[in-house]
Amino acid sequence: MKIHQIYTKSFMRNWNYIFELSNSDAIVIDPLDDVLINEFVDKNSLNLKTIINTHEHFDHIQGNQALIDQYGCDVWSHKNCIDKVPGLSRILEEGEIIELDTACKIKVLETPGHTFSHLSLLVISHDLQEAVIAGDALFNAGVGNCRNGGDPETLYQTISKQFCILDDSVVVYPGHEYLENNLKFTLSVEPDNIDAAEWLNDLKGTDPTSNFRPITIGDERKINTFMRLDSISLRSNLGMLDASDKDIFIALRERRDNW
Repeated sequence: MKIHQIYTKSFMRNWNYIFELSNSDAIVIDPLDDVLINEFVDKNSLNLKTIINTHEHFDHIQGNQALIDQYGCDVWSHKNCIDKVPGLSRILEEGEIIELDTACKIKVLETPGHTFSHLSLLVISHDLQEAVIAGDALFNAGVGNCRNGGDPETLYQTISKQFCILDDSVVVYPGHEYLENNLKFTLSVEPDNIDAAEWLNDLKGTDPTSNFRPITIGDERKINTFMRLDSISLRSNLGMLDASDKDIFIALRERRDNW
């Protein structure tokens, strides 16, 4: 199976993803622009069979109906997306394993916090964790906001119990391209974070939307301040040296909202 990343050029900087299976069937994740999806499918002679929506927000479901009308796609999503996601035909459950291709499968992760209708997809190849389609739960160097039907304490539980436990080698595929801004936020609360500074410097003169540099969970542990809650520098700058990890996370999310 191949994972294709498609930048939508939208004002919200969305990524869409297509799983290309060995039999030329395709699965699209969070289609925003049906025209872009059609162009890719046609160019690569694929058969679009399924849509998976990580959650119900408009920029992750906007392309559903046009693709359903054209291809008769199945639509898979979270149980709380009933009556919210166009064409929903299959509910995905926490821990469910879906065989996609030879030696390749996905595991459904329950990842609430950005909304309470959010799931992510862990891609497993030859029994090894390979990648995670994270939607708006985990971004490269950041996490999702909680202003549109979410909760920061719940998001803390999701990041700590679903994403932090993944193998370092897992590539993170987020729902939006916010890397530069997220790195700047990390440095605003961890000014001595050498790894984040190096990543930010490497972005100069490059276009991360056309030259995607894979970012792994191991990288996130170094550059994503929301996964670095034990950092003394972070805690000192927040004035919360003895606070719990949860309180640090919530304080970070509030600061990020107003940053």
